[in-house]
Amino acid sequence: MKVLIIIAIVIAVMALGVFALLKATFLKSFPALKGEPEVGKWYEITVDGAKSSDGSEWHGIFRKGTENKAVVYFFGGGVSITPETSEGGNKFYATNMTGQDFVAQGGIGSDAEENPFRNWSFIVIPYATGDFHAGTGVYEGNKTVYHTGYSNYSAYVEQVKQYVGEPDTLLVTGFSAGGFATSLLADDVIGRFPSADNVTVCVDSSLLLYDGWHDTAVNLWKALAEISDRLTTNNLVLDSLTALHEKRGDSVKILFDCSYRDDTLMQYQSYINSGKIDKTKELGDNFQKDLTEMVKGLQENIPDAGIYIWSFGEDANTHNTQHTIISANVFDKLGNDRSVGEWIYDAVNGTVRSYGLGLLNK
Repeated sequence: MKVLIIIAIVIAVMALGVFALLKATFLKSFPALKGEPEVGKWYEITVDGAKSSDGSEWHGIFRKGTENKAVVYFFGGGVSITPETSEGGNKFYATNMTGQDFVAQGGIGSDAEENPFRNWSFIVIPYATGDFHAGTGVYEGNKTVYHTGYSNYSAYVEQVKQYVGEPDTLLVTGFSAGGFATSLLADDVIGRFPSADNVTVCVDSSLLLYDGWHDTAVNLWKALAEISDRLTTNNLVLDSLTALHEKRGDSVKILFDCSYRDDTLMQYQSYINSGKIDKTKELGDNFQKDLTEMVKGLQENIPDAGIYIWSFGEDANTHNTQHTIISANVFDKLGNDRSVGEWIYDAVNGTVRSYGLGLLNK
């Protein structure tokens, strides 16, 4: 009997430990903002009518900084490109807000002493709509899916601007699907903060080649024409960043980073190409070739773009690598003189460089 009691106590203690860990990470939630925000404190901001793809509530995340500078930060989490993937839900993309709040406090949003952005205001746009934050439509098939990422983002930013004021410096960034969103929506974001005369745009880990991007944006996501009209090739990010540069010129510093054999992007690229999600050395080889072409396109279309190619978590057999970096180990050097976080901050301060291009020939 004593042994059973001891076992029960151990199990209870372990369960409490697991619950505490989950509450600090996956189940973490921030308090709702009521009144004026306290500097340095994270908040959830509810937005009337905002929905995740499954119809549940959607909220923004905000932290007011001490500096007159702001980060507009798009989260990632998959994508829907066809009616089939829309109905596939969380097999392909995040369908609700579960497990997103704690991500804001990691990587570029951390309060670590080494983080030069720790005192900036953060306008965080979580991702639960499967549309690269670009949609305004509702898909009606065997299920109802709210591809209303743009509607959510737009209403939230307009609501939160009152707490940010008129920043003189603006960084628009995002990882994975949020990186695609960064390319699609950077011009829209910049237009909402006309006081910022120092603007940097950084796309993290966003490369998928698909001939149907324009059709998906128009017919599935119901994106605004000024967003979908830019999509003329199979490379959504290159199309969008090129259009941004053509419109804004040298007034916007453009950055792109990616691991050279991105393990997650290759899986979705495999699905686009073959209908099968997979990851192999051969798929890694193909991704590396596609990334090489992407970098060439950026260099040709945007000569002053900063590019950071990196390797982390490389598999010993396939050499495939970690997906995304700015939400986690953004301050690791990755074999270079500067970390991705430092590279971004250098660009903010007028020095745009490229690192790691030799990996493309590895």
